[in-house]
Amino acid sequence: MNLPQNVAPKPSSLASPVVELRQYTLKPGQRDTLIDIFDSRLIEGQEAAGMTIIGQFRDLDRPDMFVWMRGFDGMAARKDALAAFYGGPVWAAHRDAANATMIDSDDVLLLKPAWPGAGFDLAGAQRPSLAGDEKPIRNRPLTGIVVIEIHHLQPGTEADFTTRFEIETACLMTADARLLAAFVTEPAENNFPRLPVRADENVFISVMGFASTEA
Repeated sequence: MNLPQNVAPKPSSLASPVVELRQYTLKPGQRDTLIDIFDSRLIEGQEAAGMTIIGQFRDLDRPDMFVWMRGFDGMAARKDALAAFYGGPVWAAHRDAANATMIDSDDVLLLKPAWPGAGFDLAGAQRPSLAGDEKPIRNRPLTGIVVIEIHHLQPGTEADFTTRFEIETACLMTADARLLAAFVTEPAENNFPRLPVRADENVFISVMGFASTEA
């Protein structure tokens, strides 16, 4: 997966305690169409509603997948932000065009940082304004690769897996490889049922950044 195409500025002290990992199956050849709609029409409206658009990714092995992550300041804030955006004018104006690119948008995991400080550190991150006739961000080349690994855990094994992961990962970190974030399942009930999430999942997710595919 390519490095995030968009990140919104947010101090690390306010790193999102609730995160969604969203994987959309698209109609063949529609990924760049959706990215253009997302970049130019949908990002700023979500931010205005109180969400953090952490990043969006191109899956190098699945050309018809659109993967992205967004964060919230808590479950109550998530409910309010989603209600504001999906009940507001921005989504009403562009939902038909966005939905026309999709086969399925319900592959969603609700997550929280795996340990204190394990969320994304977006301090100093900048996203250019999307106003006017500015070219979509997808046309600006970015270097590096992000690898998102999803580990499905048996109930009760979360603490042991997390401890082992921290120890083993520390030995692998180099100048060309770094841990960007780690998450586990957020057990709270989905409080915005209009947007489904995968219930009864128990996962550990790591997000690693590499300088290149060879790193």
